[in-house]
Amino acid sequence: MKSIEIKGTERTIAERSSEQARALKAIRKNNGVPCVLYGGEKNIHFTVPADGLRNLVYTPHIYVVDLDIDGKKVNAIMKDIQFHPVKDNILHVDFYQIDESKPIVMEVPVQLEGLAEGVKAGGKLALQIRKLKVKALFNVIPERLIVNVSHLGLGKTIKVGELNFEGLELLNAKEAVVCAVKLTRAARGAAAAQG
Repeated sequence: MKSIEIKGTERTIAERSSEQARALKAIRKNNGVPCVLYGGEKNIHFTVPADGLRNLVYTPHIYVVDLDIDGKKVNAIMKDIQFHPVKDNILHVDFYQIDESKPIVMEVPVQLEGLAEGVKAGGKLALQIRKLKVKALFNVIPERLIVNVSHLGLGKTIKVGELNFEGLELLNAKEAVVCAVKLTRAARGAAAAQG
């Protein structure tokens, strides 16, 4: 998995919720994003410039984050992100500190490989689940999950339960369809002509 460095500044949390709301508003007004790091001895509240998150958030890739909070460095993963419902800017990010001896849960992009038999027969390959939720030690998690579809016939699917990746536990429902070769009008016509 690739890594990306993000620098942040620790912030203190106000006692009263009204003061806290004002502080968060001020951070966002100054182009900052409030963040929290979980999973360590204590939760750390910090601020990151919005530009510093762009390469982590707006990408199809997954990263281990080298967090630098006032000079203190920790490895983490992005756990959760909140966007503004209208403006779509980042409101808040939660990070989770990585412990090399404990498994983490992360969504990993799916990449289809090969030319499906059903596509050769006129069908259309459709990816139904773009990311699969996996549980594993962070150094075992790949950048993407490769699914070979060359054996997939017309009208056939590959379900989560049929997949197996070494060292990874898949957490999605076993019956969930990852990809399918759908019948197109042309394929139906060809099938009817043969029958």
